[in-house]
Formats: sequence, C-alpha cells, structure tokens
Amino acid sequence: MVTLEDVAKEAGVSLATASRVLNGSTRQVGAAMRARVESAANRLGYRVDATAQTLARGASNVVGLVVQDLTDHYFATIADGVIRSADLHGMVVTLTTTFRDPEREIAQIATLRAQRARVVVIAGSRVSDERMVRRLSDELDFYRASGGRVALIGQSLGGVDTVAPMNRDGADRLARALAAQGHRRFAVLAGPPALLTAVDRSEGFTLALAALGLPPPLVLHGGFDRDGGHATALELLDLGAGATCVFAVNDVMAVGALAAFRERGVRVPEDLSLAGFDDISPLRDTVPPLTTVRLPLAEMGAMALDLALTSGDTARVELVPGKVILRSSVAALAPAPPDLVT
Repeated sequence: MVTLEDVAKEAGVSLATASRVLNGSTRQVGAAMRARVESAANRLGYRVDATAQTLARGASNVVGLVVQDLTDHYFATIADGVIRSADLHGMVVTLTTTFRDPEREIAQIATLRAQRARVVVIAGSRVSDERMVRRLSDELDFYRASGGRVALIGQSLGGVDTVAPMNRDGADRLARALAAQGHRRFAVLAGPPALLTAVDRSEGFTLALAALGLPPPLVLHGGFDRDGGHATALELLDLGAGATCVFAVNDVMAVGALAAFRERGVRVPEDLSLAGFDDISPLRDTVPPLTTVRLPLAEMGAMALDLALTSGDTARVELVPGKVILRSSVAALAPAPPDLVT
C-alpha cells in the first residue's frame, strides 16, 4: 500500500508539505511544488485518506491530552490548564494516562490519530532510551502528516512545539538558596536514572553545589512518586550519611520522604530539612509547609494548547523558569558567607 511518506520521498519534499497538498490543508504551497507532489501521487497510485483530510480542514474539535500519572497533582494541574483553555476555544478534551510507560504513550498517540483528534498535547518527561524517543518522534510525524497538531510539555523533541520547564536552572537556584540558609551537607532523592526530568533536576542541583565549592551530595535513585520518595528516604536514614538537608526532585517524592522521616522519629526541619520541586498546591498545607521550586503548571497547560493551535513551519520552544519558594520545611543554620551564594 502506497503511503504519504512514499509520495513525499518520490516528490523530494517533506512529509508535512505532501500532506498539505493532498489532505486539503489551508496552508499555501507553491504551484511548482504542488505539481511535483500531485505528479508523484499519480505515478505511485496514492489514494487520499479521508480521515487525514478531515483533520487538515480542522473539522474535529477534540484535544487529546496524554499525561503520565493522573494521581500526581503535577499532571492534574496541567490538565486543568489545558481543559480551561480548550473550553475558551470551543473544544473538548479527551484525557488519557500512560502510567509512565513509553510504549503506552506511543500507542495512545496512534489511537488519537485514528480517532481524528485535532490536537494532541503530551505532558511528561522523555526517557534516555533513544530508540523509544525515535519511535515517539515517528508516530508524531505520522499524526502531523495527517493534519493533526502537537505540543509537548517537557523536554523538546525535534520539530515539535514545546513548553519546556527550566528544570536545571530551578534546581540550581534551589541549591543556592539552601546554601544561603547555611546548609553544607546534602542528599538528593533523585528519581529514576533514565527519566530526563529527574536527571536534569538532580544534575542542576549537584552542579550548583560544586560551583559553590560544597561537597557533592549523596544521590539515591528510586521511583518518581510518593512510594519512591518514601523508600529512598528510609535508605538514606539507614546509611546515616549526616546530611542536614534533603532535596527530593519532585514534591510527591518529598511527601513520601516526610512520611518516612516521621515514621523514624526524625523531625522536619528540627533534625533534617527537606525541599521538593513543582509546588503542587496540596503540599502548601503539609506540616511543615514544603520548600520547593514553583512552576506555573496550569499556565503551562494553556500555553501548550495555544502553541499547538497556532503551530507553523518552525517549531517553537517556550522556556518556563521556576521560582524558589522557601517555607518552614527548611531550617536556617549558620548564615553562608556572601561569596558562597552567588
């Protein structure tokens, strides 16, 4: 069966250009290039996909939102932003979760393409497996070639509009703020070693400590959820490493760590300070309230949908900085010298 990709290769044009010519897109294609594509399609006997034409004309009002974990308030808040923005555009959202499985993520995009979703927004970290990233990229290319529009929230992927939280920068700023509170010995509950968001946050924190001339933190890997934080916090206590401050690379891990410390009779912040990342709203009411890095999660969801709906030939990456929020889960020790915190 002849595919649109075959036609694009025969005509010597991109998959997107071939789609615009053959699937009824409203975007303009030059007459000479249009003729090349149509000629190639005739030579190969390509049959136009009616589903693709429907997508290209924008007939569908469905937004497919793919998140990694609905039980995590990080994704729930992003979803709220996407849904509110979709409502303003007169669109409806189909929400699905990958359960942090990259294979499931790819399959869900294929399903949304078959269901003729007009837009797909994908929220969540990429993994360091290049094969999986390539397969995801290929699936998104097929979807966009059929007229669909895509935006990511997380790490950028070639050719796709992306809302990219500045994870390394936020972790760097947090490390410096904690050092300014007088802390010198740190531990990092670093999440999975193949999850790029966890890697960026852990490395950003560690490199900032090195730049300040402080010892490297003890780094412990585990799950990127509440149970992962709980397990790695217990491991930390068993090691007796002597850290005065613990950084969990997301807030839900910090909640698990807080529970583990409480079980062992370790008081936060009297015995051990604790910080997270994301500033998900329920954790502002923990006891003690959690020091963290705030990301504007709902705004990120709305921004991603707006990027997808206004997508053009050049992919855009919108960088989103984090803001350090100091709360009472971190105790101030001896103040740091002025030249340490820069």
